[in-house]
Amino acid sequence: MSLEPLSIKEMESQSADIYETVVVMSKRAKQVLGDRIVEEIIETSNEAEMGVYDELVETNPEDYEELEKPTTVSVNEFIEGDLDWKNEQEDS
Repeated sequence: MSLEPLSIKEMESQSADIYETVVVMSKRAKQVLGDRIVEEIIETSNEAEMGVYDELVETNPEDYEELEKPTTVSVNEFIEGDLDWKNEQEDS
């Protein structure tokens, strides 16, 4: 699940501005992380409404599911061409 080294030339071939590309991938990673946090909050709030917190919930280490890192998700989306963005510049 690790991120493989990327060639700067490969990134430049998909975008004209490498710095803009890095910012876009960073923002996408934050979105992925935010989505995961929201999903977890929704799951825990549903459990709280059902009164599940009356008992101590035991977690089994074997049930641990390792998710792909948000940075890896965003970089892979960029490399595969699934990441679209537009540059909105303010008129002066």
